[in-house]
Amino acid sequence: MESFNHIVKNIDDFVWGIPLILIIISCGIMLTVKTGFIQIKKLGTALKFMFKDEENAKGEVSSFAALCTALSATIGTGNIVGVATAMSVGGAGALFWMEIAAFFGMATKYAEGLLAVKYRTVDNQGSIIGGPFYYIENGLGKKWKWLGKLFALFGLLAGIMGIGTITQINGITSAVNGFFDPNAENTVVIFGNEYTYTTIIAGFIITVLVALIIIGGIKRIASVSEIVVPAMIVIYIGCCLIIIFGHIKEIPSAVAEVVKSAFGFRSVAGGFAGISVVMLSMQKGIARGIFSNEAGLGSAPIAAAAARTKEPVRQGLVTMTGTFIDTIIVCTMTGLAIVMAGSHEKEGLEGVAITTDAFRYGLPFPEKVSSLLIMLCLSFFAFTTILGWNYYSERCLSYLVGSKKSTTVIYRWVYVLAVFAGPYLTVEAVWNIADIFNGLMALPNIIALIGLSGVVASETKDYLKRHKKT
Repeated sequence: MESFNHIVKNIDDFVWGIPLILIIISCGIMLTVKTGFIQIKKLGTALKFMFKDEENAKGEVSSFAALCTALSATIGTGNIVGVATAMSVGGAGALFWMEIAAFFGMATKYAEGLLAVKYRTVDNQGSIIGGPFYYIENGLGKKWKWLGKLFALFGLLAGIMGIGTITQINGITSAVNGFFDPNAENTVVIFGNEYTYTTIIAGFIITVLVALIIIGGIKRIASVSEIVVPAMIVIYIGCCLIIIFGHIKEIPSAVAEVVKSAFGFRSVAGGFAGISVVMLSMQKGIARGIFSNEAGLGSAPIAAAAARTKEPVRQGLVTMTGTFIDTIIVCTMTGLAIVMAGSHEKEGLEGVAITTDAFRYGLPFPEKVSSLLIMLCLSFFAFTTILGWNYYSERCLSYLVGSKKSTTVIYRWVYVLAVFAGPYLTVEAVWNIADIFNGLMALPNIIALIGLSGVVASETKDYLKRHKKT
């Protein structure tokens, strides 16, 4: 297993090397400039559009439901475990680079939502569908269809083997086990390895719940997301605010720590060693930031395409708010709580244990209550991510082999089996595999965004001209 983990890590480091990071950030910067800093100028309008549907617009679900479906897939373990993992490896500065990635990622996400609606289509079952594969094929042209197929393949693998299943269920069972049996006192041997009864029971319950919901498709997933996503965000942000306001005097030093670490000012060695620290912080921060908010990956536009709207720009604005909520708000609060507690620097802590330690430090409750809160938040976050990514990967499959009911049903059960297997895989391998598929998904999508950036700019200019008062 050690050799396997080493191989996976090497592949992950290659995929998420400096070239891909520069490509994704450069794309976000280019779209920011071409849209006139849309993420600053129209953020207020975008937040307003979240709750206001267009009249007589065609689509599968409301704009808010489409956003909640996208948020259900993005607000997950990346916000709790991902932030902690990035900071434990890349230092406090990883949070800074997550924010930079998110700022430019908002423009990227805006472009994705816009293009998803502009180039969406209707399948043979009468459902409105869209996403990178369709704006690649219909936007760049038929000769680029192979690129759309490539994206769909990577998206399918990401959903079933990475970000959609394994990382999420692994995060849930780890959190539940950390609460109910932290010392692993009640175990059983499976496949030659010891697992706690808590892990097995939690994994089974989540698997059953996932199966009951995803069989209903996008409308059932959206209806669940509309209720669960807003509630869990409010609860989690509420906990983070209690921590922040309870230690408000520590915020300036925490922010200073993040900035100093981001630029290697804490590195006493200087020179090459100092540069290495900065690059590691940047790499882990951006990689985990993209894992969390998915800007550039091309996942969110699959949900955006189903929204009831007739204005591509309008839905682009709504889609953009997902990155703002996910990273600028939720991840920032998680990161500040961790820095104030110093949890990312404590030996022996990994993944969710880092965030749990920060909650125990910051919340004015008994440790057991703080642990329970983080367990519940992570479980709900990860659970809805599993649901959202089932829809994404399902659409990728449909693009690859055609929309067939029998194929869809079979795939849903395969997806359920992947969720069931997730708790029995190691944390390091799980996150590295997820990172690899994220990076591979991003490449075809970024190529399309760059190629269609002129369309994004002209659509934006035309819409803003027609709606000067919005």
